[in-house]
Amino acid sequence: MGVSDMLEELLQRARTEEGLRAQLLETRKEENPLTAFCRKCRELGYEMYEMDLINEGEEMYAAMKRSTNGGGENSPMLDGEDDYYEMFFASLEMQ
Repeated sequence: MGVSDMLEELLQRARTEEGLRAQLLETRKEENPLTAFCRKCRELGYEMYEMDLINEGEEMYAAMKRSTNGGGENSPMLDGEDDYYEMFFASLEMQ
């Protein structure tokens, strides 16, 4: 299971499991929030590490840039779109 699949499954669980959303949001308050989040993911059965999350986002961003021929006026907004961690929490906070 890839990082994006794990995050999607985790979002689904956060919608249905009491307290899980709050536990995940609590990781944002830690001194090293990314590390705390990945640790919580592993506790929940998702083998996710910081570099996995970062690399997945960078690969997605590179694929998007390639699909738009390197940018230009028809390119989608790409700024910040490579950060799976931030996108996950944006989705979680909207729940």
